Amino acid sequence: MRFDRSQLLLYAVTERSQLKGGRTLPQAVEEAIRGGATMVQLREKHLTGDMLLQEAQAVRDVCRRYRIPFIVNDDPYLAALIGADGVHVGQEDAAATEARKILGPGAIIGVTAKTVEQAEKAQRDGADYLGCGAVFGSKTKTEARPMSKELLRTIAGSTSLPVVAIGGIGAENGIELAGTGISGLAVVSAIFSQEDVRVAAAALRGIAEQVVDSGRTDG
Repeated sequence: MRFDRSQLLLYAVTERSQLKGGRTLPQAVEEAIRGGATMVQLREKHLTGDMLLQEAQAVRDVCRRYRIPFIVNDDPYLAALIGADGVHVGQEDAAATEARKILGPGAIIGVTAKTVEQAEKAQRDGADYLGCGAVFGSKTKTEARPMSKELLRTIAGSTSLPVVAIGGIGAENGIELAGTGISGLAVVSAIFSQEDVRVAAAALRGIAEQVVDSGRTDG
């Protein structure tokens, strides 16, 4: 799948343990997409082996049906095995260069960057986008340190790579990221822990559009 920065607009990152109403993860992902999610990342730290493989395949199939990019967190080998559109790697995971070798030139490679130096290295290594945060702390990563809006803006302006912000983003605070120059919002709890996933995603989609448009206006 060809990558375009507009696909980062509302980036849904999964957390099946937060699901409500008896829905499965594939069902929740479909609801998120129908609400306006533009990219999906499978991030299920507590799943391994066949359970992880089966869940990954099921979510992949939903994303394919809607022609939404499907990204696997941390594991380029799993991404290659199931034919995912790409992988997102952190600073402690496989390097972007290694992921590219495994997945090939057409894959979408995202890299976590918390400093300008990490952002610049990711660009040199051939990343397609940066994930930056945690902009408001994190409910899913309690050890994550908050990133100031000033640093987020600086990182976004330091490379030509599009940036998606992540970390504690919800309907109540997402608009605060307006003017930072980011290309989208990556959201976990504010989508997947909600009673109505589709409605939650739709609200966040509207906020994401305002944030990205403000960045264009502010130059």
